[in-house]
Amino acid sequence: MPRMLDLSDEVRAEIGDEEADRLLAGENAPGAYDCTSCRTPGDSERERTSTVLFIGDETAVLAFAHAACLPSQIVEVAEEQLQGAVRAITGSADEGAQGPGGSRGAPEQAVLGVTSGLVLIEGELRPALVVEPTGPIARPGAAPGGGGDEFLQLLIEQNFHPVTSLDGVPPTVHGWSVLLAMGQLHAILQPGTGGGPQVAWWQAHQPLQVTEGWRAAANKLQSVLLFAAPAGSIGRQPREDLLRDALDRAAARGQLVACGMPLAGT
Repeated sequence: MPRMLDLSDEVRAEIGDEEADRLLAGENAPGAYDCTSCRTPGDSERERTSTVLFIGDETAVLAFAHAACLPSQIVEVAEEQLQGAVRAITGSADEGAQGPGGSRGAPEQAVLGVTSGLVLIEGELRPALVVEPTGPIARPGAAPGGGGDEFLQLLIEQNFHPVTSLDGVPPTVHGWSVLLAMGQLHAILQPGTGGGPQVAWWQAHQPLQVTEGWRAAANKLQSVLLFAAPAGSIGRQPREDLLRDALDRAAARGQLVACGMPLAGT
C-alpha cells in the first residue's frame, strides 16, 4: 500500500530514485513505526511521515518520524556514533569520552560528565545538558602538566557565553547541535574543520536515556541549553532542584558558561 512519506530531495538523491520509489510504494517502508523523535507510535499509511537518513563513514540508517515532529533530512554523524544508534535500534550513563577539543588535538582525551535536566528560565522549563569534566582541561598543544584549567576559556573562544545568573536564556551558538536519535541522547556536535560536516565534541559510550518531560520540552522548543563548568564545581546532583542550585552557585562564582543549541535530527 502506498505510504504517506515525505522524502526530501537530499534524501532522495542519497538513496536513489529507485529506492525512493519503492519506499513511497510501501515496498520497503514500514506501516507502523516508532517515531525517531518523540518515540510514540506512527503509521505511514495514515499520517504524514518523514524519512530521516543518518549517514556515517560506512553506515547509513533510514529512520522514520512524524512529519509534525521532524522534517525529512540527512544527518551526518561519526561512524562510531551511528553504530551506537544502530545498537539502540536493535535493543542495545551519563558519561562519555570526548575531549572539549574533540578532534582538535587536545594532548589527552578528557572525560566529560553529562547530566540532563529541566531548568526553569523566564517562566518555562527548558531542556538542559550540564557538562563537567573529571579534571582540569589543558589547552591543545600545551605541554603535559603545564598547569591551568582552560576548559571555560576554550568554550568562550567557541562563542559560549559566560553566565552570572540563570535569569535569561543564553544565546544560540551556531554550528553546534545536540543529536537526540531514537529518543535517546547520542552526542553533542561541533563544527567540522574547514567547513566540513559536524563532528562529535562529546558522544555517549551508550545512548543516554532522557526523561519523557525532557524529550517533550526539547521537541517543543527544538533547542537545548548547554551549561559547562570546571571540574568539581557542579558534582552529581540527584534531583533537578539541587542541580539548579549548583548551577546558580557556579554562575555566582563566575564558573559557568552556556549557550543554546538546536537539535540535530530529532
